[in-house]
Amino acid sequence: MTIAKGKKTVAFDMKKNPPDDDTLLRHMLGPTGNLRAPTIRKGKHLPIGFNEEVFEDTLA
Repeated sequence: MTIAKGKKTVAFDMKKNPPDDDTLLRHMLGPTGNLRAPTIRKGKHLPIGFNEEVFEDTLA
């Protein structure tokens, strides 16, 4: 799972080292309390928030 906030990204390895729920929600939710947009799922990849490089890698 990769979460983007502007140009910064945070990647979580959900199998080897999953974060606690509070940490995950703090990164996934935007300032309004809604899920960051865009959010897409492609196979096992889940990019949340917009970062051009992450989306190019995911959608390629």
